[in-house]
Amino acid sequence: MEFFRRINNGVAGIVANSALNHLLILAARLLLGGMFLVAGYSKIGGYAGTQGYMEAMGVPGIMLPLVILLEIGGGLALIVGFQTRLAAVALAVFTVIAGLLFHGGADPMQQIMLMKNLAIAGGLLAFTVFGAGRASLDAEAAT
Repeated sequence: MEFFRRINNGVAGIVANSALNHLLILAARLLLGGMFLVAGYSKIGGYAGTQGYMEAMGVPGIMLPLVILLEIGGGLALIVGFQTRLAAVALAVFTVIAGLLFHGGADPMQQIMLMKNLAIAGGLLAFTVFGAGRASLDAEAAT
């Protein structure tokens, strides 16, 4: 147990460095936001196929423009750190609902996809609690 405590304390000491801490928060925003940005953009290119898939799963295809807007807009907001808490909570709720609707089956691969969605929602909830960090438009507005 002492071994893990030392490793944990070592990591805590490294990320206590203010510059590294802000860089890690920025990297997390870029990774999560980028995923939504790419997902939303890909739905534009495959609009008919995505709409058909949604309808096959019982979701009205008319909602697709809202999905695209949320993914692209929320992804961009997360990347630049604008209204981060709002974007993060909206994307977290969306991600959980999408996971339950599209990955709620008994198939093991679908269960893994659902767990992935839940894990992403967990990361987004951290931004909901802690905000965007210093390297963000939210931080600029606060000064």
